[in-house]
Parts: sequence; C-alpha cells; structure tokens
Amino acid sequence: MNELINAVSQCVDESCTSCTERTCISGAEILVCSLLRQGVRIIFGFPGGSVIPVYDVLYDTTEIQHVLVRHEQGATHAADGYARATGRAGVVIVTSGPGAANTVTGIANAYMDSIPMVVFAGQVASSSIGKESFQEADILGVTRSITKHNFQLRDVRDVAEVVHKAFFIAESGRPGPVLVELPVDVMKAKCQMTANSVDVSVKGYNPQPESGMEDIILAADALNRAEKPVIYAGGGVISSGAWEELLKIAEKLDAPVTTTLLGIGSFPEDHRLSLGMLGMHGTWFANMAVTEADTLLAVGARFDDRVTGLAEQFAPEARIIHIDIDPTCIDRTVAPEISIVGDARRMLSRLMPMLQDKTNSQWFSRIQQWKKDHPVYRKTGTEKGVSAQDIILQVSDMTSDNTIICTDVGQNQMWAAQNYVFKNPRTLITSGGLGTMGFGLPSALGASFGQPDRKVIAITGDGGFQMTVSELATASQYNVPVIIVMLNNGFLGMVRQWQQLFYEKRYSSTEIGSSNPDFVNLAESYGVNAVRVQTESDFTQQFSKALSMEGPMLIEVVINKEDNVFPMVPGGKPLSEMIEKE
Repeated sequence: MNELINAVSQCVDESCTSCTERTCISGAEILVCSLLRQGVRIIFGFPGGSVIPVYDVLYDTTEIQHVLVRHEQGATHAADGYARATGRAGVVIVTSGPGAANTVTGIANAYMDSIPMVVFAGQVASSSIGKESFQEADILGVTRSITKHNFQLRDVRDVAEVVHKAFFIAESGRPGPVLVELPVDVMKAKCQMTANSVDVSVKGYNPQPESGMEDIILAADALNRAEKPVIYAGGGVISSGAWEELLKIAEKLDAPVTTTLLGIGSFPEDHRLSLGMLGMHGTWFANMAVTEADTLLAVGARFDDRVTGLAEQFAPEARIIHIDIDPTCIDRTVAPEISIVGDARRMLSRLMPMLQDKTNSQWFSRIQQWKKDHPVYRKTGTEKGVSAQDIILQVSDMTSDNTIICTDVGQNQMWAAQNYVFKNPRTLITSGGLGTMGFGLPSALGASFGQPDRKVIAITGDGGFQMTVSELATASQYNVPVIIVMLNNGFLGMVRQWQQLFYEKRYSSTEIGSSNPDFVNLAESYGVNAVRVQTESDFTQQFSKALSMEGPMLIEVVINKEDNVFPMVPGGKPLSEMIEKE
C-alpha cells in the first residue's frame, strides 16, 4: 500500500494510471488514493467503528495529516475555517450514527455560507442499512436539505468516481458542502482502482450558468448614468476571486463600496471609497448611502434579511443590478431591475470595459460628511471592565494586513467586524447565515492548518467559547499557534442586548458569569498558556507576548457587562431607522 500511495501522491494528473499497478485494493485504500489525487493533505476527523478500515489506511499514509478533533462539530468548523482561509475544500471524516449526526451543525453552517467541504461519514454495512442497526442514522436524509449533494456508496468500484464528483460539486459554481456515506462493507471490499477522467459530468448539474451580453450592456448603461452609485459586495466576490475587479470598477465609477459580513475583506477598508459593512449592525453611513443611492450594484450577495432590514424599503430610490452565480438567489428577496447570472469575476471582467471613468464629487462629499457626523460607535472602558471596541482596535493596530481573524457569533463578532480594519480577502472567517456559536475556536484551528505561515486570531465570547472549548485539546496536541481573545462579559451578550433594548431588561437565562469556570485554569489544564487581563495596558502587553509565541494562548479580557453593539437596526425596520448609540 505504501508504494501505491507514494505513486499517487506524486501524481498531478488525475488521469494518471499509477493506481492500476495493483489489481486488487480495498475501498478504503481507493478512498485515500482518491483524496491524494484531489490534492488533500489535511483531514479533520474523529474515528469510530465503521471507519476503522479508512483509519487503518491513514495510519500508513504520511502524505495526509489527520487532525484529531475532540468533537465532530469541531471537525466541520475546522474544515470550514480551512476552506475559507485557502479557497480549497475542507475535508472531514467521521463515523456513523452519532458521529455523522454531530456534523449537522457544521454542514448547515457551510451550506448557508457557500463554503466548499466534503464530509465522509461512516455507515453500517449495506445489508444492515434501514434495520435500526447499532450506530445507524439516516445521515443522507438528515443532510439532504443542507448539502449541495450527497452520495451513498454501494459498490467499491464507484469509490474513485464518487470522490472525484464530490470535490467537483463542492468547489464548482456556488460552493457548498457534499456528504459521502461510507458503508463499512464497501470500505472492506476490493477491486482494481481505475484512472479518473479529468472532466467531470454530473447529470442535471450546471455549475456555470451565464447571462448574455445584453444584460451586461444594460448594467453598464445604468452605472454610467448613475449620479449616486453604491456597490454592495458579498461573499461571492471572495469565492470567485473577484476582489481586484471590484476595486478597479469602484475606482473607475468613483462608487463607494459596502460589504456584507461575509464580503468583508473583498474591498480594503482603509480605501477612501470604503463604507464598511451594511445592515443590522452596519455603519450609519453605509446604510444611509444604500438608502439614498440611485443605482445599486450587488455582486455575489443574496440580500439577506440582516442586510436589507425591511426588504420593501431597501434601497428605495435605486435601480438595482444583481450579479450572482446562483439563479435562485436573484429576485428571491429584492427584485432587481437588471439581473446577471454568472461567476462574479467573469461578469465584472466583461462589465469593466463598458464603464466610463467618472467623478461623483457631490455624492462623495455627502458621504464624507456622514462619516464625520456619524462615526462608528465606540464606548470607552470603565472601572467595571475594558471596552471591547478598544481591544479590537488594539488587535487591528498590532497585527499585519494578512492576519486571519476568526470570530464566534454575537457581540464579539460584530465588534470585530466594525472595528478591525480588514484590507485583504480571506482575512475574516466568521459564521454568517447560520450564526453558529462555538465557531470561533475550531475555525481558527482549521485556518491555521491551512495557512501555517500566517498569524491567526480567534475572537470569541465566554458563551460561544464554552460550546467548543474541548478543541483546546486539539490546539494543545498539535501546538497550533492560535491566539484566543475571549471577551468575557458574563452574559450571552447579544441576546442580553435585545432583552435590554426590547424586553425591559428582563435578562431571562442570559446571565452566565456566576457559573463560568476559571478560564485560565481551564486552558492551562489542557496545556494551553492563558492569562486574564482587566486593563487595556495589560492586554497590550500580553497580546504582544502572544504574537511572539509558537503555540496557542488564551487571553481572557474582562469587559463591561452591559456594553452594546451600535448602530443597530431593529428587526422589521428599514435601514434608515437605526439606533445609533446608547
């Protein structure tokens, strides 16, 4: 087996016939060979009975590093972080039944955010499926609505082809997760492994639909006529690698750019045309620019409810142009006047030559005045804790432009999005559509494995951190150089904020501080360096120390208990009706 795997690992051509030298190998061996053909070198997983045959092959496969997580959800989030940091599909292997079921949250998270991932889930023997066998779960049925596609292997002769298709589906078109079910008998069965065709065809799957040039011409005409244009960029800009085209078009049109949460990094936030993030916790000036724009170019964005607020009053004065690779995202929430279906990078490249060089001095001056009159809200520290916003600003000032920031969900996520200055794509990794607490730490581990030469910071809260705290063991075991900045306010902060603003401060089941563990001792028990800070100067000192360390470190920061995230658009309100500050 070693000779076979070595031959495959040296192969860069998927049509290579090296694998046919052995006439009879197991499904597990074919699986691992197929992963090597796909360029997989890192897998996140947790073993169990039904996948022992696969793990037995991995035991001798030095070309693939298996990262042992402490929970299957952690594996999916780590693979998710890896994918966002690298642009390649993250890979997960888990056992059947509870192991497969534990991946559901992470798969749904990747599906909502269009992240490429391939999950290999063990299954009982084919003859036992559907008989309520030990550790059997209908993971195909469970995940059908949260995957781009899923496969159940029934014949060892199909293993190589299914793996090939799984990666093609996950990474092409609008990316997303694919699940492959591995019955244990198929993994044990043997056959000859044949070469894959480089070209993949999946019946009924068209990953690259495209509009004709007439729609692009209409869009160019509308943008050339615009006096108050705004570009609204989503995560699709990053997925397609369209950030250079976005920058050139913005500068050519002299059009300000606002991004979704997942679009952060697609446009440099220190650029004069940057408006930052829009939406529920977007900047005041981004929301008002969209509200007053006469033309809105939306690229790789799906008009999520957290962005639009009251959809009927979103960009009420604008001619809306929507570019997206997924036709189902167009006209689903907001009806565009001009729709362009296709890959963002290709469509912007076709649009660019038709655009005129423009200067929108009056529009730009109005926005600059908004920025001056309504800056991003920041609260200073008090004797009861430091300011979370100031901590994020310090992190931004003390790290390089290619540092990767991974966040959990809630107030810590929004403070990071609002206050860290992101200048490059794939530098913010966060859970957008699903809003998954516990995402921060494992996604940071995955990002660090994917980009080992870059510094990775996990920003989390005391609530979300505890949901996947066991992954500290993973960080310790592999000495992953991740810095964890935990903002501890003793609350489930974002829910508490809503309770304060809309439910008369009736803090029902959101106060957790009294039952929180000693986080420093907890981290140290896992072998992770940890420190608690209560002043900004202490944080500066400890964060500087952490930046020079080779292994993981937790910095617990005691922040103000009732600090809030502003601006805030209340649910069901238009973007123009913001709560700007306390």
